Amino acid sequence: MDEEYDVIVLGTGLKECILSGLLSVDGLKVLHMDKNDYYGGESTSLNLNQLWKRFRGSDTPPQNLGSSKEYNVDMIPKFMMANGTLVRVLIHTNVTKYLNFKAVDGSFVYNKGKIHKVPANDVEALKSPLMGLFEKRRARKFFIYVQDYDVNDPKSHEGMDLNQVTAKELISKYGLDDNTIDFIGHALALHLDDAYLTQPAMDFVKRMKLYAESLARFQGGSPYIYPLYGLGELPQGFARLSAVYGGTYMLNKPECKVEFDESGKAIGVTSEGETAKCKKVVCDPSYLPDKVKKVGKVNRAICIMSHPIPSTHDSPSVQVILPQKQLGRKSDMYLFCCSYSHNVAPKGKYIAFVTTEAETDNPQEELKPGIDLLGPVDEIFFDSYDRYEPTNQHDADNCFISTSYDPTTHFETTVRDVIALYSKITGKELDLSVDLSAASAAEE
Repeated sequence: MDEEYDVIVLGTGLKECILSGLLSVDGLKVLHMDKNDYYGGESTSLNLNQLWKRFRGSDTPPQNLGSSKEYNVDMIPKFMMANGTLVRVLIHTNVTKYLNFKAVDGSFVYNKGKIHKVPANDVEALKSPLMGLFEKRRARKFFIYVQDYDVNDPKSHEGMDLNQVTAKELISKYGLDDNTIDFIGHALALHLDDAYLTQPAMDFVKRMKLYAESLARFQGGSPYIYPLYGLGELPQGFARLSAVYGGTYMLNKPECKVEFDESGKAIGVTSEGETAKCKKVVCDPSYLPDKVKKVGKVNRAICIMSHPIPSTHDSPSVQVILPQKQLGRKSDMYLFCCSYSHNVAPKGKYIAFVTTEAETDNPQEELKPGIDLLGPVDEIFFDSYDRYEPTNQHDADNCFISTSYDPTTHFETTVRDVIALYSKITGKELDLSVDLSAASAAEE
């Protein structure tokens, strides 16, 4: 371990593995270490025995749940946009060859006590029970504007500069009511709160376009895709990629202490008495606890069921977003459901997650609105984890720390963090101008 590396990456969480792969492809010499003896860090996938051991303290789940090894329960479950940045990263790095993806069956939103399909274009808007007749027409016009909007075609702008006009001003031009704005902003544009309404409308419109393009990509019932056997496959795919490009992996390395010189810059990592030298350190918050601050907490329930989520058209895989206003909360709640259709559970079994940013110290009570939508559950586990953000100046200490995973059940925020870290580490933008038709080969 007395070699010198460009970058040492600590932790094999999803973000760290993606970065390790990207940096290796760029020709950097990467050493990737983890104190755990498994890939995935916080974002690992567990079989049934591991799940039981983690939450119940014993590894003997009931027989009626089926074979332990047929379960792949993601600890940070997230779907990816079929046309989104993570898919572009997968194609850019050729990690698609290690994975098989399958479309997710449904994308739904909770509104006035019921679950509805998210309308993503003008045709769906006219059919949606979310809106009355006149509102459907107004929404249809708005969807057409978004679909036709082209940055390079001033005719499509209808006299509005979306870098100047706020999302609220754009929406008010079409006279949409608060109810419609709620599901468009949170379930379609995937904003985490309503702050976007006072910001330039360009990002809002781009997010809506991404949703529609992703929906069209695989002609499925949702804009999302998900790897067969769960997300645990992703870190391993990027680990293989890094290895192909000369990256070195070391699991089960205890301690992993970052070493600093007298000016406070990271110069290496020590484990088991050996020090590997490096120019930069990339890690998750657990490796440098004195350089991060707690910014929140996530509450979640993990449920094993014998049926799909009711009112989702019997979808074997689905995301349901419960916008904050519908629950009288400050943050959205997310339902994620997957099943045997993506090889994460035995035939006839479904794994559902209910996740939200913690606003109380009582996960059971706080998650109840989401759990109530699931119907009967065979087993339920409650969990909470703290969220951290880096507080360091990376140019002063050469440390690049990822933020903890938020409660969203899609990858958009995760990937934004990865891309931002990549730019900070390398000083350049990640070129993702790739031919997305190659992605079709990645789908089963």
